[in-house]
Parts: sequence; structure tokens; C-alpha cells
Amino acid sequence: MKADVSGLIDHTVLGTDVDVQKVGMMCEEAREYQFKSIVVQPCRVLQAVEFLRGAKIGVGTVCGFPFGGDTTNIKAASAAESVASGANEIDMVMNVGWLKEGHVSEVRADIKKVVDASRAASEQDVIIKVIIEACLLTDDEKRRAGQIVKEAGADFVKTSTGYLGPDTGAKVEDVAILREVVGPDFGVKASGGIRTMAQLNDFVEAGANRIGTSAGVAIMNEKL
Repeated sequence: MKADVSGLIDHTVLGTDVDVQKVGMMCEEAREYQFKSIVVQPCRVLQAVEFLRGAKIGVGTVCGFPFGGDTTNIKAASAAESVASGANEIDMVMNVGWLKEGHVSEVRADIKKVVDASRAASEQDVIIKVIIEACLLTDDEKRRAGQIVKEAGADFVKTSTGYLGPDTGAKVEDVAILREVVGPDFGVKASGGIRTMAQLNDFVEAGANRIGTSAGVAIMNEKL
């Protein structure tokens, strides 16, 4: 069971004060527990790639994080640079303001440009996850966001950054809504405030097939 769980976890290290020693430690933990990927700041991608050389562990980073308000060209350039540096997973933030204003075409184009730029920057497969910040959306807006993410050619819709304060992270009911919208074969990532195996299992049962957390080691070390 726990071996299966480890392959769902994106081991996340995005704090403002992260240094190379922290990145190295997290990469070693990712190797030990065989997490799906590690997610680092864009300026740490090259370091993570080097630390994980030879390991079958993804190197992810963020784009437009945490507010999603960068221009589309800046997001695309950031994602392309990260991919050229060795990242093979990009977690971008949707422009939530545009979504709430009803600018569906602009939101879709914003995502698609990041998708296209990322894939053009590498001969390897690149996974694009789009953070919709579900805590700011109505249920109808969550459904619309999930549809847009899928239409734009991304691979995952992701619940949250977890950076907007307490109680703004993943919710089981949001994962259920997104899974219903995107169908069984599309990615749904739950992230933000997931710290226990019980929480992880609840999200997986609701439809998540990727979990973002900085507490992966603690989760894996829980007693059965």
C-alpha cells in the first residue's frame, strides 16, 4: 500500500528560504521513498536535476506562482526556460481573475501557450498541471476551470497553491467535482494542507491521482 502511495506524491519544497542544502535533502528523500517527483523553485531546477541524476523521479517546478497574474508571455518564457533546464513537470497558476470575469478564451489561451512553449522546449514528455485555486471559485467556476484546463491541452487540473492562508488548500469535495468534470483518464492533483495518510486516502478515493505535499516523509512514516 505505502509503496503505491509514494508514487502519487509530488515532494514539494517551495518556501522562500529554501537553499541548496534543503533541495539536496528533499531530493535524497525523494530517492529513498521513490516519490513521483520533486517540485522546486525555478531557480533550483538545475540543482534538482543534478541531485536526481540517474533516478526515475520527475523534476517539477512552478510557473506564475502563486497568484497567476504574470502575463501570458512571461509564463510561457518561464516554463520554457525551466524545461530547457531539465524540468519535466510544470505546475502553472491559472489567471483566476480572468476566469471570474468570464474571459474564458483568454484563460484557455494563457494555458495553451504555456503548454505549447513547454513541449517545444524539450524532446521529452512534459507534464503540465494547472492550479485553479479552488478556494476562490464557486462550484460552477470550478467546473468551468476544469473544462478549460482540459481543452487547453494540459495534463492535470490542480486544486490549490496552499499559499493563500489557512483553510485555502485542497478539499475532498473539490477533487470530486473536478474528477466528474474531466473524466476518468485526466489528471487531478490535490495540493495544500495534506499532511496525513488518512487525508491522502480521502483525496485518492475522491478522484485524485497525484498529491502535492511537503509532508510526504511524515505520511510515509505513519504507522500502519
